[in-house]
Amino acid sequence: MKKILIAYYSRKGQNYKGGSIVNLPVGNTEVIAKKIQQLTGGDLFEIQTVKTYPADYMETTRVAQDELSQDARPELSEYLNNPDEYDVIYLGYPNWWGTFPMAICTFLESFDTSRKTIIPFCTHEGSGSGHSERDIKRLCPEAMVEKGIAIRGGSVTGADGVLKTWLGK
Repeated sequence: MKKILIAYYSRKGQNYKGGSIVNLPVGNTEVIAKKIQQLTGGDLFEIQTVKTYPADYMETTRVAQDELSQDARPELSEYLNNPDEYDVIYLGYPNWWGTFPMAICTFLESFDTSRKTIIPFCTHEGSGSGHSERDIKRLCPEAMVEKGIAIRGGSVTGADGVLKTWLGK
């Protein structure tokens, strides 16, 4: 029996949804991560940064773009204590500028991902997964990176059926 981890980065508060900025009490990626946890029984790990992003959504997008262009590695507030015990990592994130937030790089580079299966899932508002799967393969060349799923943020509450079908593959 393979041990499963659901690691995710999510943004609550101001988010873009259907052409408007809305305030989310729980981030879209966290909603999906918890659904995957319920369906797989895996352990949850929230990837959080020491320095929080601005409350303003538009300002956060500017900071995220700067981090991407600088290939930044934001410091995490907590690191995975026992990465060796996991065989499969469902890795969740919002699509920011065509890929994942740079905290995902920090997370993936904090342990040996060889011999791990990484299964990405991302939330977005129209851009799909961008080039994030390719970026994971570049960061983790010795891991097996499976085909992920991209779910529109505005659809996360009703994504149970899509997730069950995807997880069944």
